Formats: sequence, C-alpha cells, structure tokens
Amino acid sequence: MWQHSEIVYILALRDIKVRYKQSLAGIGWAIIQPLLTMVVFTAVFAGVVRVPTEGSPYPLFSLTALVPWSYFVHAITKTTTCLVADRDLVTRVYFPRLVLPVSAVLGGLVDFFIAFALLVILLVMYGATPTAAVILLPLFLLLAMLTALALGLWLSALNVQYRDVNNALPFFTQLLMFISPVAYPASVIPEKWQLVYALNPMATVINGFRWALLEGQPAPGLYSLVSIAVVLIALVGGLYFFRWQENRFADVV
Repeated sequence: MWQHSEIVYILALRDIKVRYKQSLAGIGWAIIQPLLTMVVFTAVFAGVVRVPTEGSPYPLFSLTALVPWSYFVHAITKTTTCLVADRDLVTRVYFPRLVLPVSAVLGGLVDFFIAFALLVILLVMYGATPTAAVILLPLFLLLAMLTALALGLWLSALNVQYRDVNNALPFFTQLLMFISPVAYPASVIPEKWQLVYALNPMATVINGFRWALLEGQPAPGLYSLVSIAVVLIALVGGLYFFRWQENRFADVV
C-alpha cells in the first residue's frame, strides 16, 4: 500500500471530480443533505416528539451527529461498490486491490470537511463553545474512517460475487441509523443495554462528536472501548478476507 500511495491519491481525487462533474449544486450537495436532514429532524424530534438533548439546541444536537454519519454512509457506499465500479482497472491492471477501498474512504473526507464547516458556522451562530475534548475530535473521525473501511472490506469483497449486497446496502444503512444516536441521545438506552449498544462503533463516534463540540454532553465512557475492539477485530478480519478473495476478483467481477 505504501509503495502505491500515489495511486490512492489519484483515485481519491478522481472520485471527487466525478462526484461533482456536471452537477448544478456541485460541492453544495455536501451541505444540502445534512442541512435538510437537520431541518426535518428538528421539526419532528424537537417540535413533535421532543427528545431530550442534554440542554443543547436540537439543530446543533442533530447536526453534530449528521456530519460524521453522512461521511460514514458515503464512505461505506463507495467502498462497497468500488471493485465493481472499477472493474476495468481490476481486470486489466495489476495493483494491490486494497487501494480501491482505501481511496474510497479517503475521498469522502472532502464532503466531511465541507459539512463540518457548516457545523462550525452553526456553532458560532448559537454561541456554542466546544469543550476541551475537541482535541480528541480527530480520533473520533479516525474511528469513523476505520469503521467504514472495516465494513467496506467485507462488503466490497462480497459484492463482487453477490450483487445483492449493493441492493441491500441502502436498507442496511437506514436501519443502522435508527440504532445509532443520530436523532436521539444515547442516554435513552437503558443501562442494561448500553454494552450491547456499544457494539455499534458509530454510537461512540457520534457521542464523541457531541461531547467534543457541545457543552453538557456526556463523555462516551468505558463502553467506547467495546466499539474500538469491534472495529479492530472487524478490520483485521476484513483485511484477511479481502486478501483471501483478491485473486478471484478479476475472474468474477
């Protein structure tokens, strides 16, 4: 991978250009999607359901979750389909196939930072001050990246042989959103289920973002160690599975 790091950069840049080519809104889509979702969530969960937010304005409460969540969904979608989308490269050119999922994960960072800029503007508008834990924000972003890569390694290898994976992915990500604290706080989950809830690494990522950026939000706690362990196990297993299937990609894709 290190010897082919230039290919990672080239493919990531290509994905960024293709994403916004012949698009009227351009990079604005990176802002429009989380912004509109925030508006809908605010209308429903703040205006109707009135979920607790630990004292934070609901637009900030939801957007601090939607920014990392949107990145995760984009990264895992691109990673899952990267081998099939680049079948010409896979079948005609030799290079470590791991380059493709890694470049897909890195390419999504552009959208993340654009959406994060919107979040910073909203923080200033509400007069919110990030906590000292903001220095740990890159670690929570890294956890989101590794989570997307770990799942993407498994799903991309499976998607080469079973295209049902790609068809089921939107349903999977939608279901995962409901079991992640995107629209509600993790504190509503009963204590006896917190350990099971921590098996979802994105719960720790979202809790970490809120803890770092909003005052009064609880820290992720020791259960975050469970999320980290899950990601590491899934990542190591995904790397082995991806390498095991790699020789078959050119024949099957």
